[in-house]
Amino acid sequence: MTAFRALLLTSAIVSTLAGCNRREAEPAPAPLPAAEAPAEITPADAAAPMGFALTTEYAEVKLTLPEAIKPQTDLHARLYAEEVRRLRQFTEGAQADRSEAGDDSSIGLYQKTITLTAAAETGKLVSLKREAMDYSGGAHPNTQTTGVLWDKALKQMISPSGLFRPGADLSTLDQALCAAINAAKQARVPGSAVVALNGRDWSCPRVAATPFVLAPGTVDGKAGGLTFLIGPYLVGPYSEGHYEVTLPLSKFRSVLAGAYADEFAGQPVAAPTN
Repeated sequence: MTAFRALLLTSAIVSTLAGCNRREAEPAPAPLPAAEAPAEITPADAAAPMGFALTTEYAEVKLTLPEAIKPQTDLHARLYAEEVRRLRQFTEGAQADRSEAGDDSSIGLYQKTITLTAAAETGKLVSLKREAMDYSGGAHPNTQTTGVLWDKALKQMISPSGLFRPGADLSTLDQALCAAINAAKQARVPGSAVVALNGRDWSCPRVAATPFVLAPGTVDGKAGGLTFLIGPYLVGPYSEGHYEVTLPLSKFRSVLAGAYADEFAGQPVAAPTN
């Protein structure tokens, strides 16, 4: 078994992945904590383009970055360098994996796309949604959606927990997220099974373990809420798909870290229901 296949099989434990391919997608790229050194950026990366694409006889990969990150040159260069590195590793792994499998041409090219889109921006923060898809044979691709949170002044990634006060009790927020998920499930599939925090078949995810992006707000330059990204299989069968559930500021104002409390105001705008 190649290292590539072992890595992809191991990543099947990641709950936000969807798919039943012969291989599984990579684990979620968690944002680096503030104290950790950023990825090395080469001079060529400093003038990073807005995308990358590569096709070999084994794989096809593509990266798309949003125009909104152009003013944040450090973020732009870092994302480009890290994501291109992941895509190149995928193509190299695809070659090794396909060679071990006897280069079965009926499998077709392995595919991986990474698309980042702007979610919201405040005076201090830039929030991006990262959607990754990879396909290596099977009924459907693996998909994964995560968030990127960037502090513009500190020029560093902020972990999801960094938005909240250290040691804050998130249990009330967990309950609010669970209630919002059930409302979204009923709107999409009336009569679908209700999920709980400690459910039997499916469970509501905890806030601390759920990726999110900032939701635009009714006040200019402020975020109005948090949109949590719920992957397929987490709260229902794969046929239900993924959910994006937005909680308003009133649900989490009390647990916000002091450094970021002023980045929120008003109500979320056009909160997603999908």
